[in-house]
This record gives sequence, C-alpha cells and structure tokens, in this order.
Amino acid sequence: MKLFSPAMRTGLLHTIFAVVALLSWCHGPAVVGADEAGQDGRLFELRTYTTNEGKLDALHRRFRDHTIGLFKKHGMDVIGFWTPTDDERSQNTLVYLLAYPNLDARKKAWAAFLADPEWQKAYAASIQGGRLVKKVESVFLKPTDYSPLK
Repeated sequence: MKLFSPAMRTGLLHTIFAVVALLSWCHGPAVVGADEAGQDGRLFELRTYTTNEGKLDALHRRFRDHTIGLFKKHGMDVIGFWTPTDDERSQNTLVYLLAYPNLDARKKAWAAFLADPEWQKAYAASIQGGRLVKKVESVFLKPTDYSPLK
C-alpha cells in the first residue's frame, strides 16, 4: 500500500528542501557571536540581506505582507528595518533588527517560524521567479550597561 500519491510525495520533497534551504540560510556560517551573547539578558540580532539583482522590492513585499506578522506570531520583537543610503547598497540591501529574551528564545522562535506552513507557503510563492536573497549576515548583540535600549 502506498502512503502518498506521486503528487503528494513531490510536494513533501519540495517542502523538505525548502525547510533545509531556509535552515541553512537562517543559520549559516555568517552568524557571529551567538554563543557569547544573550545568555543572561535580552539578545538583539542584526540581520543584513543582500538580494539578487532586481529582487529588493519583492523582498520588501514579502516582509511587509508576510514575514513581520509571522515574526511577531512566533515571539520575535521586531525593532526596525532599514535600507542603506549609498547608491550601490540601496538597490540590493535590507537591514533589520530583532530582539529576544535570550538565545534559547531565539532558537525556539526561528524553529517555529521556519516550520510554520504560512511561512513556507509565502516563501515558496515569493521565489517562483527566482531566489530573492543571495547572502544573509547575522550578528548577535548584547546591550552595554549604558545603552538606552536594553
């Protein structure tokens, strides 16, 4: 007896590949300082996305229409989003800042976000014309004792 039809198997494989790609994309080697930051207090994560040529507007739409709401749903504190002002990077770069109670909360929030069927659907739809993002950099930050934002 076959458990899944060929179409269901194909869909399942696409979902698995998307989740694996997302996990490597969100937790790849560009993450700096995660082990040292946020163990005993609020953790900030500064993320910089460099898009493929002509994809920045599509990335803005994905964040505006889907990602921000899902971040909030999964307990991520969205601090803000920015684009650089210099000519070159203003065309292909998005920078944003998230906050979490600690590193464990960050790990749980991202796992829940990546597993969310709503995110998987939005992600798959957004890359139909090609991947939006070619590079993700993530830096973990902990506030100094004199920082007004903690």
